[in-house]
Amino acid sequence: MSERYEDSKLYRIRHSSAHIMAQAVLEYFPDAQIAIGPPIEDGFYYDFGLPRALTEDDLAKIEARMREIINKGVEFTRREVSADEARQLFANQPYKLELIDGLEKGGMDEYGNKTVDAPVISTYRQDTFEDLCRGPHVANSREINPNAIKLMSVAGAYWRGDSDREQLQRIYGTAFETASELEEHLHRLEEAKARDHRKLGVELGLFTFSALVGKGLPLWKPKGAILRDVLERFLRAEQIKAGYLPVVTPHVGKLDLYRTSGHYPYYSDSQYKPIDVDGEEFLLRPMNCPHHIEIYRSEPRSYRDLPIRLAEFGTVYRYEQSGELTGLTRVRGFTVDDAHLFVRPDQLEQEFIGVVNIIKKIFEIMGFTDFRARVGTRDPNKPKYVGDPEVWEQATNAIIAAADKAGLNYTVAEGEAAFYGPKLDFIFRDVLKREWQLGTVQVDYNLPERFGLEYMGEDNQVHRPIMIHRAPFGSMERFIGILIEHFAGAFPAWLAPTQVLLIPVADRHVEYLKGVAAQLMAEGLRAQVDDGKDRMNAKIRAAQGQKVPWMLIAGDRDVEAGSVSVRLRTGEDLGAMPVGDFIRRAALIVERKASELI
Repeated sequence: MSERYEDSKLYRIRHSSAHIMAQAVLEYFPDAQIAIGPPIEDGFYYDFGLPRALTEDDLAKIEARMREIINKGVEFTRREVSADEARQLFANQPYKLELIDGLEKGGMDEYGNKTVDAPVISTYRQDTFEDLCRGPHVANSREINPNAIKLMSVAGAYWRGDSDREQLQRIYGTAFETASELEEHLHRLEEAKARDHRKLGVELGLFTFSALVGKGLPLWKPKGAILRDVLERFLRAEQIKAGYLPVVTPHVGKLDLYRTSGHYPYYSDSQYKPIDVDGEEFLLRPMNCPHHIEIYRSEPRSYRDLPIRLAEFGTVYRYEQSGELTGLTRVRGFTVDDAHLFVRPDQLEQEFIGVVNIIKKIFEIMGFTDFRARVGTRDPNKPKYVGDPEVWEQATNAIIAAADKAGLNYTVAEGEAAFYGPKLDFIFRDVLKREWQLGTVQVDYNLPERFGLEYMGEDNQVHRPIMIHRAPFGSMERFIGILIEHFAGAFPAWLAPTQVLLIPVADRHVEYLKGVAAQLMAEGLRAQVDDGKDRMNAKIRAAQGQKVPWMLIAGDRDVEAGSVSVRLRTGEDLGAMPVGDFIRRAALIVERKASELI
């Protein structure tokens, strides 16, 4: 088993670096109000109430002071204190006093997270700075490499994440064990900026946002719509081969539908307000599953009918906080490649394995080879889950047995289940080694119970089906955002919105290339002729900037020979070849969904 991040040396280094940063800030701003400063996935942050906005020059000075403190070799010392002692220690720090109240009463830890029992109140001290903290930390600051730390940025952050509370300044930093690891991290960040789907999506003409339409509601331009359509057609074809049946359901439903499912009020904070229509309340749907359940319930079912696999590219709506919206990866309206399987108990394992296999096949075709699986289970100490614990255990055991039989390598993560059942998530790692959750499969005994789903068994008795929820892409928006960054916009030819751009050397060659384009399109290739006024070289550069896989250039010799000169978006020149030869080669690459262009 791999070491948990929270137990690692790197975690202690980053946690200690956050405290050293807080000391440096307090020396720089003696009247600063300090809030919280935890380690996070790629570094650490600390929130401060400061007399003015921080500048880049401030960050440089704070970072330099951090190195001085580290080089002093200060020790980190833990002690336990009573609530009254803690209040005396932080008498001038209102955010700490609020945290101490939560610690004393129980229900909150020093970071403002909910807990069950009142934890021990402890502090850590280094040099002149003492902080409310449960640890862990390094023993001595010399365990931190002063050349492997960096302050990254400043952002606004509401205290306790509440937009009605004070806005603080959050300083983000990072730390590694070695300077070379830091350098590699900074290089990845620069590469991530170049691959940012928000930037590339605009440059490639895939999507846009409109303040008049609303935040978090993407508008798909023609090229983006083509990309979506190709992906949807691909998945639909795979689903039909696997026995899925297409359905279409409304974007709204009566509020009682979601009360029955438990999505309302469970998700009420992330849902739009109900809409009154003729005295009845409706809701923009946050999930597709209740609609599919009603299709199942629309007619009597026999054991012979099962499994029933209903699939839909269903658009759902969630109210996300404005500050959490991020391009396509966090939006308010998104389309889920959703399917719900209604199965008998004796079919559960086989159907679950079938879902896993279709997800693995999709990943293989997409070229996603670096992924892992995670079984998300119920946390018995958290109240968010619905249903009988025995049913949860039954569902969890079914997932683990099926994952074992499917030969998956997986980890178990307590607390990562959906509110109605455990799930299996697929975590994909992109070319920058960032992890994204994509496909998910969930086993659900609870919703069939809540909706009273039935089928007539072979024994002429009424039985309850089990539901499997699955979404290989997760959502079309998020998946495309990840695709853009993974491929840096240079999609495999089968996905590229424009696969072939035809460029004339002179205006007299346009008609010839229009004929070639017609041949390409007749073979299913997406082709366009650039008959604009720019010169040929400018058109080639523009096509490369648009990441078009193939450019076909034609001059007098090509017209006479019935050929085209082929260039790749990489700049490689393949020279002249007969039009028919190119069509056969390109069509085969697209048909195979290959990653290469030659």
